[in-house]
Amino acid sequence: MRKQQRLKKRREFAAVYQRGRLYAHKLVALRVLPNGAAETRFGFSVARGIGKAVARNRVKRRLREAVRPLPVAPGWDIVISARRPAAAADYDTLQDAVTGLFSRAGALRQESGEAERKGG
Repeated sequence: MRKQQRLKKRREFAAVYQRGRLYAHKLVALRVLPNGAAETRFGFSVARGIGKAVARNRVKRRLREAVRPLPVAPGWDIVISARRPAAAADYDTLQDAVTGLFSRAGALRQESGEAERKGG
């Protein structure tokens, strides 16, 4: 992800946690907050309860890759938090969970889904 698409500062994460809306799955929690900007920014949170550094980094990489192909609408700050069962989940399961949460949150572009259904 490009630098402009990252949430890095503690206050940016705190704003999403305090004012954002929560969508939950047994593997992942998604918090979204409209930011009014042209870019959508992402933050990934994997707690120590997931495991040691190798396991946490693996989960973060899988979550980043699960988000990359999604047609995310502009103008959101999004924090994706892994839950304990995410450490044992395979990539496809995590991708399905993330895609479902983004869809429920309304953070996906509408026109791309309609074009796929119409065949063009």
